[in-house]
Amino acid sequence: MATAHADWWKGSVTYQIYPRSYQDSNHDGIGDLNGITQRLPYLADLGVDAIWLSPIFTSPMADMGYDVSDYTDIDPSFGTLADFDAMVEQAHDLGLKVIIDQVLSHSSDQHPFFQESRSSRDNAKADWYVWADPQHDGSPPNNWQAIFGGCAWQWEPRRQQYYLHNFLKEQPDLNFHNPAVQEWLLGTMRFWLERGVDGFRLDTVNFYFHDALLRSDPPDYRKKDKPDWNPYHMQYHLFSKNQPENLVFLQKMRALLDEFDARTLVGEVGESHHPIEMMGEYTTGNRLHMAYSFEMLGFNYSAAHFRKQIEDFYTGAPDGWPCWAFSNHDVVRHVSRWMPHAVSQDALAKQAGALLLSQQGSICLYQGEEVGQTETELEYTELTDPQGLTFWPEDKGRDGCRTPMVWNADAPNAGFSETRPWLPVKARQASRSVDTQLDVEGSVLEFYRRMLRVRRENPSLQTGATVFDTTDEPILSFVRGGEFRCVFNLCADTQQVESISGTMLISEGANLDNGSLQLTGNGFAILRL
Repeated sequence: MATAHADWWKGSVTYQIYPRSYQDSNHDGIGDLNGITQRLPYLADLGVDAIWLSPIFTSPMADMGYDVSDYTDIDPSFGTLADFDAMVEQAHDLGLKVIIDQVLSHSSDQHPFFQESRSSRDNAKADWYVWADPQHDGSPPNNWQAIFGGCAWQWEPRRQQYYLHNFLKEQPDLNFHNPAVQEWLLGTMRFWLERGVDGFRLDTVNFYFHDALLRSDPPDYRKKDKPDWNPYHMQYHLFSKNQPENLVFLQKMRALLDEFDARTLVGEVGESHHPIEMMGEYTTGNRLHMAYSFEMLGFNYSAAHFRKQIEDFYTGAPDGWPCWAFSNHDVVRHVSRWMPHAVSQDALAKQAGALLLSQQGSICLYQGEEVGQTETELEYTELTDPQGLTFWPEDKGRDGCRTPMVWNADAPNAGFSETRPWLPVKARQASRSVDTQLDVEGSVLEFYRRMLRVRRENPSLQTGATVFDTTDEPILSFVRGGEFRCVFNLCADTQQVESISGTMLISEGANLDNGSLQLTGNGFAILRL
């Protein structure tokens, strides 16, 4: 359970909740804050330290809450400020910390400040967003691309200028070069800190500042055999993000949090070039407490890959702190991604849970991960995500990992809602319900509860140093804090590992006999030395 000391976040396990898809309490097909409050005892019993809520602020929902129109109120689809306060109080009573998403790099185009900013070049909010004149031929000021497709600049006829949007055109970028913008955003964070939140997950934390000279991004220096499915990935984003001024603003945010007891900042580093190095840079010194990247959220399931991410981080940033995750609301669920390496769905789900929860650093679990949930296959007509709608079928978007949490296999919509939900609950997902696994020996859920308990009871598995053993694929083996050896067979075939000693603490598909460890497909063992 969560602890009261200032460094509670160090080695902690946070459970990410996608509020629209967790629990619907008012029968409108959309999850809400009261539904989350209803399920808090389940999370406390699971054994996590904190919950992270994806955006719950007032929003037109062009990008499902990542387009904020009011930073200090709750969107009516989720409830009210009173509902939020009640949820925080209940979470704290259960020993759970509460982290909320902060989307600071951009607002909604419906935000009153942007509506004023776009109206003219001489209003009070004229320079609160990123505006630029066209080139002489009327084209945008540079070649920056938007992540959701197309040019990152949108023409505004009232100002006869372009505004910057790194994401949708409905998500204009705030101008962090304006000190007044920085102070206002810090004020919105103070509002939530004073309401009792324990920290913030910072969306796109490396996007805050842009190059003031608006220089064009160069081509990606990595060799590509053909164009990417998204032109955004064909550039090296040297000027559109990752600016040095970012680090100064992170220090200001850290100073704000330091005014309060036991609060934390975890930043999402959305970067394909040198992400591990950036994680280290962003968490060294008086900046973020933790950072995580997408490096373990891909399709690579090899011993060399996991070893490289961990060693690179601690070599490059010995004073930094990572937060590792295998799934979240933006990527294909890891059980689906890594099935080519699986002997069975349950075996892979348990192994992935053990591998993640034995890592040095802090951990983030995504809702449904603890029951071995898989990606939902959706038809184009069922999509809501602008990414999928734009890039289908090459990229099917993020709706497949955002479908509702399944609680009761036999209830309508698997217990999520009595009404048709905003995304469908399909039979394959319903079969992984909580009620069919809770207190069922051998289930994925019971394994997660047990593994979380083992991690919580053994500090070496939270913060102990990692030393890797010399092994060949598909074996990953490392020692934590000089106290535990963790050995994983990352394939579907049985493997033998020699010269292994210790007492088995937790394992699946493992047999130790006279120093010889046999691991069945996706087998693993954590041994006390």
